[in-house]
This record gives sequence, C-alpha cells and structure tokens, in this order.
Amino acid sequence: GWAEWSPFPEYEDEEAAVWLKAAIEWAFTDFPDLGIKTVKVNATLPAVKDVAGALAPFGDFEVVKIKVAEKGQSLNEDLQRINEVRRLYPHARIRLDANGGYDLDTALLLAKTMFEEGVPLEYLEQPVKTIAELAELRLKLKQFNIKIAADESVRKVSDPLVVAQAHAADFLVLKAAPLGGINNAINIAKEAGLPVVVSSALETSVGLSMGAYLAASLNSGYASGLATAALLTDDVTDEPLIPVNGEIPVKRPVVNQEKTRSLAAYYARTEFWMARLLDCILKLELTW
Repeated sequence: GWAEWSPFPEYEDEEAAVWLKAAIEWAFTDFPDLGIKTVKVNATLPAVKDVAGALAPFGDFEVVKIKVAEKGQSLNEDLQRINEVRRLYPHARIRLDANGGYDLDTALLLAKTMFEEGVPLEYLEQPVKTIAELAELRLKLKQFNIKIAADESVRKVSDPLVVAQAHAADFLVLKAAPLGGINNAINIAKEAGLPVVVSSALETSVGLSMGAYLAASLNSGYASGLATAALLTDDVTDEPLIPVNGEIPVKRPVVNQEKTRSLAAYYARTEFWMARLLDCILKLELTW
C-alpha cells in the first residue's frame, strides 16, 4: 500500500534513511488487522496567539499538547498560552512540549508554577536537551509530582534505550518514522519498560496511518499525538484522518491520485527530493 517518507529537509541522509526504512516497511508489509477501529488522540497547539482558532479544527478532545519554549518567545508568553487553554478548555488534560528548549532553571520554574496553579499536567515533553539534564530535572520534579516524557532523547540518539536506562524519563514518546518503523518502535517499547505515547511529525494521513497502527499495536491507553491532519489545509485523500470525538480511525487511507498531482511541489523541489531519495536508498543498501 501507500506509505509516506517526509523527513525534515535539514536532516542528514543517515537520519532521513531511517525514515525511508519505516516507509518501506509500511508499504510492503502485510500487517495483521488488530481488531481496533480507533485510537484516542490529543489536540496540538502551536506557539500562536490565536488559541481558539488553532484548536477549533480538533473538535472535542480530552488532552491537548501545547508547544512551549519556542525561539523568540518568553516563559511569560508560554504561561499566557497555557492559561488561555485552561480558560477555553477547562476539562482538558495538558501536555507541554518544549523540544529541549528550556534550561534547567526555567523548566523547574515552569513546573513549580504548574504545580502551584493546579494545572492538570500529564507531563513535560523533552523540557531540556540532554539525557543528563532530564535525569537531574526528573529528580527535582518529584516534589511536584510532575512527570517527564522523552522525545528527542529517544529518536535522535544512537541508542533509544539510554534515556530509560538512565531513569531520565517517566514516559517515552515513540514515532514510527524516525525509529525505523513499526516493528523497531514496538521492540523499543518492550525493552524500555516505560509507558509510551505514540506521536508523529507533521504528515499527511498516509503517514499518520502508520502511527495509528503503531498506537493500536501498543494500546498504551494514552492519547496519541496523531491528530495533526487537522492542521493541514489539504490532504492526499478524500477521507483524511481528522479527529472525531478525540479519535482517529486505524486504517490505510485511499489516496486520491488527482490530489497528489494537484498538490505536487514545483519542479526544482521535486528534483531535490528525488535526488535525496536516491541518496537515502544507497544508504539503506549499506545499512539494512
């Protein structure tokens, strides 16, 4: 079936080739029907001022991930965004995703503020950059009963199990594409022995379908970060995996090939990706 390969342009070929391995696995493996029709998903709020407008496409949801620690923004701006979410969606449980953007002191101040204000926080996702910093922060956060989820410290390191072995996280965020596919991600989850949350990059419904299958396979009970089709202005299918009542279906979408043609990148960009694809195929021939 269809699969998606969409590594970020700035990634080196070695890293992008891992994403390609995942896409090939999803395209050519006949994964069994798990008997699970839908998986729960969280809404995602980028670092924007229009909170209501950004969250409206997600419909009803129980969990929202708020992006924080964006370059050029202050902790005060992060707190304002969090408070606006709480005002508009008082029922929602909150995750804060810093992408490693805080230093230890700022992350600790944020956690203390969340504790004092009674914010229903599920976890802080990658609040600081290194595994050593995560481990230190995790010990300090015990006084607030606030959990840490590791993302970049799983998918952007040579050994995705080190963060668990270092007792530096309470949750692992697993993304099928950067971990080399569904089977690799499942093995990591089993070996790590920690609760997991499945997530994705900004993908079309084709890429999200791989994440949905991974989430159904792991069946962790936690809402997955797989609702980002709601952020797209268009998709390559007539039935995108848009969340309904906080869930998306576990299925392979039918690709509308007319849409793939109308949404195709301009020639120079297509040439860039074709050359990159060839480079990554050559990398896989050496490493697979």
